[in-house]
Amino acid sequence: MEDQSLMENELLVIKGVCDLYLHATIESTTAEVHEAFKCALNESLNIQNKIYNLMAEKGWYQTDTAEQTKIDAAKQKYSGQA
Repeated sequence: MEDQSLMENELLVIKGVCDLYLHATIESTTAEVHEAFKCALNESLNIQNKIYNLMAEKGWYQTDTAEQTKIDAAKQKYSGQA
């Protein structure tokens, strides 16, 4: 398996881990459990960020720039909601 595929798989796995830790943090019933999951979530988010940055450096994770008109339309649509 090539490096790019491995990194893509690793990114998917860590995103799933972050999702699980987020929900575990939200659903925690005690302060101690909440803090443990929150710490694990933060560590996982840091790992996710490192993987993303490595992939972006190599050109393996490319993003499209949003058109300003679409940004303005979204702002207008959701500005009255909060």
